[in-house]
Amino acid sequence: MRFDHVGVATSDATELGTLFVDLLDASVAHEETFDGLRIRFLELDGGGYLELLEPVDDGTIARYLDRNGPGIHHVALATDDVAAALDRARDLGIELIDEAPRPGAWGHDVAFLHPGSTGGVLVEFVEH
Repeated sequence: MRFDHVGVATSDATELGTLFVDLLDASVAHEETFDGLRIRFLELDGGGYLELLEPVDDGTIARYLDRNGPGIHHVALATDDVAAALDRARDLGIELIDEAPRPGAWGHDVAFLHPGSTGGVLVEFVEH
């Protein structure tokens, strides 16, 4: 597996995106509205992305912002086979949020691991 992106919850993906584009000399690689979120991926030099997550209606990220405020939401690792990665996690006794891959942003298959089993980090597996 390799690093893919860090998901950042924010109330304004445009404003935060502009800041990080200027600060990090990043470029906007992809934008979409998906699953109640406005999502903006910023491509980082050397590989990987910042994924900015702005809720457009009630949902997981809106609740996260209400509880925790803006900040890092998850870390995503790219894999060639999300289902196999889930099987490995299951075999290691890790609690899964997703029992099977599901559609994610940018048309990728994704699955999440429960942070209670991963040192407090919400881990996402993503298959391009």
